[in-house]
This record gives sequence, C-alpha cells and structure tokens, in this order.
Amino acid sequence: MAKAIMIQGTMSNAGKSLLAAGLCRIFKQDGYRVAPFKSQNMALNSFITEEGLEMGRAQVMQAEAAGIKPSVYMNPILLKPTNDTGSQVIVNGEVLGNMPAREYFAYKKNLIPDIMDAYHKLEEEYDIIVIEGAGSPAEINLKQDDIVNMGMAKMAKAPVLLVGDIDRGGVFAQLVGTVALLDEDERGMVKGLIINKFRGDKTILDPGIKMLEEKAGIPVVGVAPYLSIQVEDEDSLTERFGKDQEVNLIDIAVIRLPRISNFTDFNPFEMIEGVSLRYVKHVGELKHPDMIVLPGTKNTMEDLLWMRRNGLEAAILKEARAGCVVFGICGGFQMLGEQISDPQGVEAGGEIRGMGLLPMNTVFAGNKTRTRVSGRFQTMDGILGILSEVELEGYEIHMGKTSFRGEGQSLTRLSAHSGHLTEEKPDGAFLGNVYGTYVHGIFEKEQVAGKIVTALGEKKGLDLSGSAAVDFAAFKETQYDLLAAGLRENLDMDKIYEILEMGL
Repeated sequence: MAKAIMIQGTMSNAGKSLLAAGLCRIFKQDGYRVAPFKSQNMALNSFITEEGLEMGRAQVMQAEAAGIKPSVYMNPILLKPTNDTGSQVIVNGEVLGNMPAREYFAYKKNLIPDIMDAYHKLEEEYDIIVIEGAGSPAEINLKQDDIVNMGMAKMAKAPVLLVGDIDRGGVFAQLVGTVALLDEDERGMVKGLIINKFRGDKTILDPGIKMLEEKAGIPVVGVAPYLSIQVEDEDSLTERFGKDQEVNLIDIAVIRLPRISNFTDFNPFEMIEGVSLRYVKHVGELKHPDMIVLPGTKNTMEDLLWMRRNGLEAAILKEARAGCVVFGICGGFQMLGEQISDPQGVEAGGEIRGMGLLPMNTVFAGNKTRTRVSGRFQTMDGILGILSEVELEGYEIHMGKTSFRGEGQSLTRLSAHSGHLTEEKPDGAFLGNVYGTYVHGIFEKEQVAGKIVTALGEKKGLDLSGSAAVDFAAFKETQYDLLAAGLRENLDMDKIYEILEMGL
C-alpha cells in the first residue's frame, strides 16, 4: 500500500498546490510511482478527464508533474461556487447538485465513503500519495466536521508538513498560531514546518527559525524561495490578475468576470514574445486591445449583467464595431448571442438579452455537457482566417444548448469523446471579427496561439510570423523540473523522506 504525506497551509494561497506538485515531481524523478490527492477542492478552474468526468485543475497540474494521467480519484469532491453562499457539488466527476453552504456543511460527512474509496484506489496503484489540504487546518468553526485537512490526515494516516507564506508577512505568527489552535493529537501529526515564498538572505532568517522550532516544538524542514514558475493556478487568488496593464506589440485583454472560470485557457499567450495578456475589470483598463476575450464563467447571466452595469459591455461593443477581434469561450461565447434563457433556474432564472454579436440563442438546462474534444477549425475568412483547417483539442464543460440562425457559421468541427462514446459535431460560431466556442484549452496547441498572434500582427502591419509560439505541454515539463530543482536545493529532502517512511 502507498505511503502518504500531506501538505497543509496556514491560509489559502500559502503555496500548497505548488509544493505538492514539486514533491510529486521529486518523487517521480527518484523512481517512485506517485499520485496527488485532494479530498475536496473549491475552484472554478476545472478539467474533463478522458472518461468525461470533471475534476479540479490543481490536481491535473500535480498529475502532470507526477507524469501520470489525471483521474477523478485524485479529487473526488469539487465545489464550484455559483454565488457567495452556495456551490455546485461535483462528486467523482459528476454533478450531485447545487447546495447552499450551510446545507453542504451539514451533508459533507456523507461523502466520506466516496473520499476514502477514491483514496484507496490510488493507494493500490501508487507508491506515494501527496495529499493537499485546503485553506487552514485551524479554522476552529469548521474543525468538527473536517474532511480535507486534519480530518483527511487522520483517515489517510498521513504525516503533515505545515506551510506558511512569508511573502504576506507574519509567517512566524502564522505557523505558531496554527499549531497552537490544533488539538493535541493533531499537533502530533505535524512533523515539519516549511517557510514558503522567501526572498532575500536566509542567514537573516536563521535566528527566527530557531525560535520558531522552540516555540512550535516542530522542526523546520525547509525555506522554499519565491519561485517564478509558470504553471497553472488553481483559483481566483492567482497573481496573474494583479499584473500591470502595460501594452505590448500585440495586446490581448481578458475580461475579468466576477465568476471567471478556467482562466488558464489563456496562459499560452503569455509565452509569446511581444504579447501582453491583461486581465481587465474596469472600463478604464480596457484601452484599445487587438483582441478582447470573454472567458468562461460559472454564472453567464449574472456576469453579463455585471458587464452591462459597469459599462464594459458597451465598451466591448464599440471596440467590436471598430474591428477589434472578440473571442468568447464557453460562458463568454454564450454572452455573444442574442438571447440567454434559463427556464429551469439553472443559473439566475428568466431570460436576458445577449450582446447581439453572433446570431444565436442559448437555453440552459439541467444536464451538463462534459466531453474531451479534438478536431479542426472550419474554413474561415476574415482576420482569423489563418486558422482555417488548423487542428485543435480541448474539453467542454457547460450547461446549456446554443442554436444558430442566419448568417453565422460554425467555428470548428469536433470529434467529442465522452467515456466510450464518440460524436462528430460542429461547435462555436464566427461572424466578421467575432468568434466563439465551447472548447476550453483551444489555444494550447502551438499553432493556434501562434497563428492568432500572427494574424493580429498582420492587421496592424506587423510581421510577427517569426514570433516563437511555444509548445505549451513541453514548456510545462521544463517548469516542473525547475520547480523540483528549486525545492531539492532548499528543502531537507532526507528529513522529508524520513517523515514519509515513519508515517503516523
């Protein structure tokens, strides 16, 4: 049976996901079969497996680092917030339903058999399981029914490494305070402390480390540096949203919707020299980009109304009329149509007017489309005609069916794979300089992002055909290796292996 080690944090965004990925890579490099696991993930960034099941992208990233295929067993419960007080609950890759927070809190212990069944399946196949916690284990109002931090560590009999974020300040108080709020048996499960995101001269930190070990009674097993590693972020705490708004030769503006999902779709553009990828929340930030992207969202209707109220919709329509390329993905694609209807109350209920840029209507229904897809762009004219017949792949996750009328044409021809079923179908639409698709990950193939940048350059009289589009999958492999190298240099891996071997 597999040995386990668990990464918990003093807070959200302490770096648990990245450290777990780094350990997965190190264990893989050392010859072990290793898998990630997180019992419950709350995020709007999700992924569809080859079986047509949905899981959080953080565990997909960690599976890539481990060199294995993603499986829903790595993330048996996924919560996708629909508003400030409720979430869609996904169990073993399939939608269980929408629940208010209080209802889910009372229900979640019923999911322990699902969690442990998934964990045991991994346990039978791998040598090591790297478990990630969520938020902080010291949330004293939530501890009684915990299934993701110390509750999970107890069920898996996993020793814990507790991570604090020095970049936010107060790391000693974070770590000592968290340990102090744990129950006595839980404190005994914490076998090592990690200070994460350190910048500067470590010798200045050494006296504090000694005092930290004395006060907590737990050894510090490493001070991990602030690593500029470009891998996929888990949720809306991503630092990508806080980047400056400087405009480069080619400027791509992604609308930062309140319930934005799968923003990792656009990461490939960050790899291309001369391209600025900006996340825009206010009209004043929009400027005059070469392409505006409407991303996926967990609530299409509410986020469209948000754009309508704050003036972004009007600004986008003005840019579209001036010839700017507008590209919608999933919920952003639905917004581009003429009408969105929700007769069953899947989202907000009722119906609203769309942006009117594509001749189509969307009706929400209870069934969720979850498929992996491959295919190619249809023959197109216009600014992005360069994409004609270019191959693509990705996945669909959406509620709702979209029907077309009039002059719009299908954007892509897909082969959709859901479990053992394969279906040939058209997808998306384009009209003039407006494009939309349900396919997440559509920009990840090297040719797609590169050709879009080339076309946008040609429109401005720039020859960017020599700009190096990056093989995104290969690039991520280099980043996982850099992550592993950075952690090996700064963590006491001998001590971590000792903790792993001893267990609880």
